[in-house]
Amino acid sequence: MIGSRKADSNSHPLIYRYLKKYQEDPTSRVFAPLAEAYRKAGLTQEAVEIAREGLRLHPGFVGGRVALARALFDQQLYQEVLEELTAVVRDVPDNLVAQKLLAESCLMIGRVTEALSAYKMLLYFNPQDAESARIVLELEAKAYEKGTLVLRSDPPQKLPEFEVRPVHSVIEQDPGRKRLLWIKKIERLQILLQKVERYKATPLGQSQIS
Repeated sequence: MIGSRKADSNSHPLIYRYLKKYQEDPTSRVFAPLAEAYRKAGLTQEAVEIAREGLRLHPGFVGGRVALARALFDQQLYQEVLEELTAVVRDVPDNLVAQKLLAESCLMIGRVTEALSAYKMLLYFNPQDAESARIVLELEAKAYEKGTLVLRSDPPQKLPEFEVRPVHSVIEQDPGRKRLLWIKKIERLQILLQKVERYKATPLGQSQIS
């Protein structure tokens, strides 16, 4: 039990203060800073246990997840860090501490592409982060060399294939086109007939007819 843990108020005043508050109200979220205080004191196992106990009551508390992930990282349990923080960075991508822990954990277990993605998110929310910018360049170069990262290229679009057929065959196979063609022919004949009638009505046309 947390209440049975002893803390030296002289060497670890923060642990003593947070532990006292936690003992007064075990349902409070003070477990997160208490776990962080234990971690900073080098008591990482105590930090992990306290964080896990608190998260059983507050599973959605991001601060508790990050505190647990920090302690797990110090214990070199990088896969467990990923398990704790994957959902955190998905739901709260601007949590820079979580992003950095995730990125460094991915690097430790060789997941370069995921580390690169996390570092890019760090840069997105903090463009002045020179260290992350340098790491992004290094990881991109390494990923290109290994072939795990390639430049995006769209496949060439295939143009639709058209069948080349004689005009007459197209007209014959399409009743609508055929009907339209006949209408145009009739209209042209009517225009010619009108021109002929007008010509006959002129004096020159009448003299030639007679």
